[in-house]
Amino acid sequence: MLVLTRKIKEAIQIGEDIEITVLAVEGDQVKLGINAPKNVDIHRKEVYLTIKSENSAAANTSAALIERLKSF
Repeated sequence: MLVLTRKIKEAIQIGEDIEITVLAVEGDQVKLGINAPKNVDIHRKEVYLTIKSENSAAANTSAALIERLKSF
């Protein structure tokens, strides 16, 4: 893991298209601004993990269940 230290209003650049700026630091929270192309998905980590888990569960749906759902 790369660890960087930034001050408020300073940024980091990822590749050519993604810029992350530190907007504020309040207590134990950091507010970030992210500029990225619209085709780049950006999620909080916990949301990303939930989406990944639900997609995995959906991919493991049995063929019998799919056939039952088609009858509705």
